[in-house]
Amino acid sequence: MTTATPTRAVIIGCGVIGTHHARVLAAHEAFTVSALVDVFPEALTTLADLLPTEYPVERPRTFATLTEALEAGDIDLVVITTPSGLHVDAAREALAAGVHVVIEKPIDVDLVRARRIADLADEAAERGLIVSVISQHRFDPASVLVKQAIDAGRFGRVTSGSATVAWWRGQDYYDSGNWRGTWELDGGGAVMNQGVHTVDLLRWTLGTPVEVYARTALLAHERIEVEDIAVATVAFESGALGVIHCTTAAYPGLNTRLQVLGSRGSAVIDNDRLEYFHAAGGADLIPGTGLSAVGTANQAAEVIDAGQLSTSPREDGDFLAAHTRQYDDIAAALRDGRDPGITARDATHSLALVHAMYASATLGTAVLFADVLAGKYDDLTLTTGRAS
Repeated sequence: MTTATPTRAVIIGCGVIGTHHARVLAAHEAFTVSALVDVFPEALTTLADLLPTEYPVERPRTFATLTEALEAGDIDLVVITTPSGLHVDAAREALAAGVHVVIEKPIDVDLVRARRIADLADEAAERGLIVSVISQHRFDPASVLVKQAIDAGRFGRVTSGSATVAWWRGQDYYDSGNWRGTWELDGGGAVMNQGVHTVDLLRWTLGTPVEVYARTALLAHERIEVEDIAVATVAFESGALGVIHCTTAAYPGLNTRLQVLGSRGSAVIDNDRLEYFHAAGGADLIPGTGLSAVGTANQAAEVIDAGQLSTSPREDGDFLAAHTRQYDDIAAALRDGRDPGITARDATHSLALVHAMYASATLGTAVLFADVLAGKYDDLTLTTGRAS
């Protein structure tokens, strides 16, 4: 497959996030939206009519089921943007038909189903098919720069990190649908739905977790089963320690923040933007201080001025930019015959960290990440702490 022949995509699920993907693909030179699938005719017609008015593309074909779309042919890629509980069936059908798959996050809210998808993806890889899961903030320029600095050893030994998502959601948010705030359909609360991106970035930058201890609570909302606040400590294989704090009970809502701290440098990403960056490099240390002779100032502005990343990861407010960068990676994977930057197995590991937090909070004790991955807690009935 080459860039001269665009990858023909079908999008299953024409809601808000499906429309988001459609716009990204319609604007991308390596892809074309060949077809749309949705059980709701109005959603299908609305999106199919919209695309030709915004982009120089033909109106995509429309189908009520993925089966019909696959049987019609001219499809290379299935983009799954349905509710997460339906991901595994769509992925299985697409891979059986011999087409590639992209799944909107999370891979699933259920770890058992997520493992099934990862297993299907591993089997499909032997047939030259790829499965990628959206986690677009790994492709933000700030995230890429920090990860590269870690991998190059510029921060020395990474000693700790923290992921903070302190948002506000009013009661009307949870009352807007009877599925919101339920374990079965929402999969969790502040961690699963609001914090999952930042938790993923913490795992990506600090490595494989070993042990997780968490507490959850429901303090500022009513009529829901899940948490509106969660805190956790995580021990990683490298020896680094991490802290996770996710809440939807922080009025009026604060910035999302990732901190990565090391023995020779540190970085802070605030709302997807590089707020602080310092790497000591190879300079001699000032005697008796442990500090670099070149200073300890924030180098973020210098990095930006050097053109290593933009001042804003969304390029002047372009909300589609992060997804576009991940689709750049997917296009390169298809062209070069390599794995995508984020695989189904990788996404399953990030989901397992969320589930490790929930298992620990339910049991009131630390849990081993490997046990969660292996399914030890698959039958555990999850619970949330309550206000006293």
